[in-house]
Amino acid sequence: MGFINFLVYLAIMMGIYGILSLSLNLQYGFTGLANFGQVAFFCLGAYVSTIIVLTFDMPFIFGLLGGMAVACVFGYVIAIPTANLKEDYWAIVTLAAAEIVRIFFLNEDWVVGGGPYVGGAFGVGGIPQPLRSLFSAHTYPFFYLAIVLVCLFATYIIINTLTQSPFGRVIKSIREGGDNLPQAMGKNVKKFRVKVMAIGGSFGGLAGCLWAHFHGFISPDQFMPLETFIVWAMVIVGGKANNKGAILGAVVIMVFYNSTRFLKDYIPVEAVTLASLRMVAIGILIVVAMLFMKEGFIKEKKVVY
Repeated sequence: MGFINFLVYLAIMMGIYGILSLSLNLQYGFTGLANFGQVAFFCLGAYVSTIIVLTFDMPFIFGLLGGMAVACVFGYVIAIPTANLKEDYWAIVTLAAAEIVRIFFLNEDWVVGGGPYVGGAFGVGGIPQPLRSLFSAHTYPFFYLAIVLVCLFATYIIINTLTQSPFGRVIKSIREGGDNLPQAMGKNVKKFRVKVMAIGGSFGGLAGCLWAHFHGFISPDQFMPLETFIVWAMVIVGGKANNKGAILGAVVIMVFYNSTRFLKDYIPVEAVTLASLRMVAIGILIVVAMLFMKEGFIKEKKVVY
């Protein structure tokens, strides 16, 4: 991989994880929902889009919209019975839900259709890239980067508009005052939590769709709980309840995560050991951020109403 190609790949990863980070920031940063199952939406978006495009031979845009829709519905479904749970119980439920999704795709290979695409523990290959035939191998990554950046920009605009609207003021009151403050204003707390999970879930599905069609291969092992940990690191380091901070956090963590893989060329350690050390380093980065930059790189804007 040449240096330019690596930079383009890195920018694509920044964009995809920037969308994931914005999604979690809406749920946790603005609303206070401890979603430890963010990877479930990522996984659903990837698999549903793949199924629509491969099994039903539909265009990429239908796969993208389908992945977002199913992830949105999943967020809605898991939020309805759990919306009144306290933060620690919410974290446990969402973590379990994410594992249920991953294990479902791990064991039910019939969902993808089998045949040349396989499925199950072996993963799914042959996922087509949109408009691939119009570009050379050298220029296509630049085109896909443009797609990712458009999706990132649209996600930022939508979530930023939501959080600066009356809707945003209500979800911030849920975060700050629990159930009592918004209920005193006549707001149905459960409905707002369900909406936030559904909206955030749809953008998590968008990120999964972009991931699947860029790599051309997905497997359940790519959607471990560790992915949620990485996205949480982005929100905490970048600055919760700040959408620019969520994107900056994605940039910082992705630069660190992808650049450190070259250390094996200079440090005599095995690849497995290096991967573990990278996760430890990200954990240390979170601790340092919480100790010395409690609000992240970019602080939440304090608005007086």
